[in-house]
Amino acid sequence: MASKKVADIVIQTLQEAGVRNCYGIVGDTLNHVTDAISRSEIEWVHVRHEEAAAFAAGAESFISGRLTACAGSCGPGGLHFINGIFEAQRNSAPMVLIASQIVTSELGMDFPQEVDFKAIYGSCTVFCEQVYTPEQARRVTTLAAQTALNEGGVAVIILPSDISSAEVKNDRPFSVHQPRPVLQPSPDELAGIADMLAQGKKIAIYAGFGCEGAHDELIELAQRLKAPIAHTSRAKDFVEYDNPYNMGMTGVFGVESGYHAMMECDTLLLLGADFAWGQFYPQNAKVIQVDRKGAHLGRRHPIDLGVVGDVLPTLQALLPLVAERTEHSFLEDCLKVRQKTLKTLAHDQRHTDGHLIHPQYLTHLLDKHATEDALFTADGGSPMVWILRHINTNGQRRTLTSLRHGTMANAMPQALGLQKAYPQRQVISLSGDGGLAMLMGDLLTAVQEKLPIKVVVFNNSSLNFVQIEQKVEGLLDNFTSLHNPDFAKLAEVMGFYGEQVSDGASLERAVQRFLNHPGPALLDVKVNPEELVMPPKIEFSQVSNMALYSAKAMLNGRADDVAHMLVDNFIK
Repeated sequence: MASKKVADIVIQTLQEAGVRNCYGIVGDTLNHVTDAISRSEIEWVHVRHEEAAAFAAGAESFISGRLTACAGSCGPGGLHFINGIFEAQRNSAPMVLIASQIVTSELGMDFPQEVDFKAIYGSCTVFCEQVYTPEQARRVTTLAAQTALNEGGVAVIILPSDISSAEVKNDRPFSVHQPRPVLQPSPDELAGIADMLAQGKKIAIYAGFGCEGAHDELIELAQRLKAPIAHTSRAKDFVEYDNPYNMGMTGVFGVESGYHAMMECDTLLLLGADFAWGQFYPQNAKVIQVDRKGAHLGRRHPIDLGVVGDVLPTLQALLPLVAERTEHSFLEDCLKVRQKTLKTLAHDQRHTDGHLIHPQYLTHLLDKHATEDALFTADGGSPMVWILRHINTNGQRRTLTSLRHGTMANAMPQALGLQKAYPQRQVISLSGDGGLAMLMGDLLTAVQEKLPIKVVVFNNSSLNFVQIEQKVEGLLDNFTSLHNPDFAKLAEVMGFYGEQVSDGASLERAVQRFLNHPGPALLDVKVNPEELVMPPKIEFSQVSNMALYSAKAMLNGRADDVAHMLVDNFIK
């Protein structure tokens, strides 16, 4: 039987497992791998920073559900991926990192650029193994791909350069398997859920990311129970559209109606929701939890009944056991709060007279003029709040922000990955000025790879979310100011269409020009630097701490800052 180079075996195995794109930077120990990619059907996406490669690959995987790959050279090249690897792992995105390594004869000898990748990546992956012999290559790669796909997360293949260049007989037909089990509670557990729901007077549903694919069954259950539906931030795309029972999100990024439905119910059904903040759960309600992972049951808040199951088959089995209710006073009460919340959101996203641009208004215009199947990304910080509150989904659109990892600089590189995966769809990045500056070099990737991403910079000349956190804690906002360049001019130099806007009256036309441009485009928008992100319920401690901040600012000669904050947020 003919021999094959190990690098070719690795790439062939990944290609057969569904990988279409591999993101990274070429270099020394990776050379045989990139040579193999050049002769395969996998496309190499040449980024400028490996962190951007991991963000891009993770975004493609998260939205498409396909296995993706990234690859880097030994030492520093391999280390640069780590933040994006954490992001993909926490999103349960199936991805493989090929971490090329120095030659095996020098391992353990403190050789230049030697890094123990297994020690570093073992804590943030579902699989992390080194290929020790050429004969292991197909087996290790198969296990990596299979584990990433079936457990949902990142697999790392540590591949020394002498192993990748070695040849081996291609005689071990290991292949990737991806079974599709149907996971649902037992009949007795389903009967128990139905019985608890029948006893409830004010029932609410809290829908999480696990509700993907179960939209119609979720609505039918809410109709039978006359139950309002609140949802987690990650469930936005699957729950809020075509949903007359939708109350929106709860939590710090949430809205009043979502918070009200959760806190006023006497029976709460958690569906695929692993929301981490215990203070946003009802304290006196009976709680039923459905989750595909038994370890998640009751780990965020005490529950009365916990069952293991995927949401779709569980609801399909539960619905015949649930009688239709006629009592709907709690639902009517929640719908009234929802109407009030929607009016508040509409008020926040309007354009006021004058030049000041509120970020909610900018986001509203993006929502208004984007295509029906647009893909949106948002940086960690205030852009993630605006995308969650002011971008409307419709069953086709998707939104992605760093909710579980909470990183900066994710949006633009994630947009690169989505545009590569979906070349015919509009991809819009809601980037913070601080986040974009971190990985701004990868704007060049959009030009080089001919990816027509649309990057909106929410330019408030500050690390706005950090600034808000400091104020809410009663502290002066220290070290949050940013001295920004004209991002539009920088983008133009790189090959983008660039435009800067500082006047609200001209913003809508600028948004239309920007979105209609056929190539990569960047819109630098000077938004209100004093905008506050209001939680659904304001606690007394937050008010008192904000007053403490105001007093400190006044005493430090910053009376104008306090005045602008009050006028821009409370006297609109």
